[in-house]
Amino acid sequence: MDSLTMKPEEIEAESFRIIDKEAGEHGWPEAEWQVVRRSIHTSADFEYAGSMVFSDGAVEKAVAAIKSGCGIVTDTNMALSGMSKARLAPFGCRVSCHVADPDVAEAARHEGVTRSIAAMRKATANPDNRIFVIGNAPTALFELLRLVGEGKAHPALIIGLPVGFVGAEESKNALAATDGAIPFITNMGRKGGSNVAAAVVNALAIMAAEA
Repeated sequence: MDSLTMKPEEIEAESFRIIDKEAGEHGWPEAEWQVVRRSIHTSADFEYAGSMVFSDGAVEKAVAAIKSGCGIVTDTNMALSGMSKARLAPFGCRVSCHVADPDVAEAARHEGVTRSIAAMRKATANPDNRIFVIGNAPTALFELLRLVGEGKAHPALIIGLPVGFVGAEESKNALAATDGAIPFITNMGRKGGSNVAAAVVNALAIMAAEA
C-alpha cells in the first residue's frame, strides 16, 4: 500500500497492525494494551511495552471519571494541544493547563517555586479536576503527590509521564510507590513526554466512548 495515497485513518490502522505484529505476545490485558499501544504509536518506541505501569483498575477508574465529565489538567500546553477535545467533549470534560496563567506566574515568583508547582496548586483547588496529566515537569508530579498526602487533592487518576534526567525517574518511582492508593498510569525510567501523556488520555477517551 502506497503511504502517499493512504487516508489518515488507514495510516493509523496500518500503524497499529505493525505495532501488534512487532510486539508479539506482549502479555498486557486488552484495556491496558490500548493505552500502551497508543503510547508506542505516538513515540515509535517499543520500550513502553515493558516500562508502563498501571495501578489495579486504573483504566476502569479513568474511563468512569471521563464518563462522569471530570476536569482534566495537564502540566504543559503541548499535552493540552495533543489531547483530542472532540473525543472528550461529548462527556463534558474540561481540559486545562495553568502553567502560563498570569496569576500562576505571580504566585511562583512570590512563593519562590516553579510555575509547574504553582500551576498544580491552582489546579487542585478546583474539585472538578480529577484527572491530572503530567508529561514534562517532575516538580509538578512531586507537588501533586505532596498535596495528595496532605489531603488537599483527591485524583481519580494521575498520568505521570515526566521526561528528563533530573527528577523524572524519581518522581515516577514515588508515584508507583503509592501502590495504588492513588490510581495511576506511569512508566519506569527517564522516558516520557507530553506527547505520550496526551496519547494516554486519548486512548482512555476512546475506551470511554466505546464503553
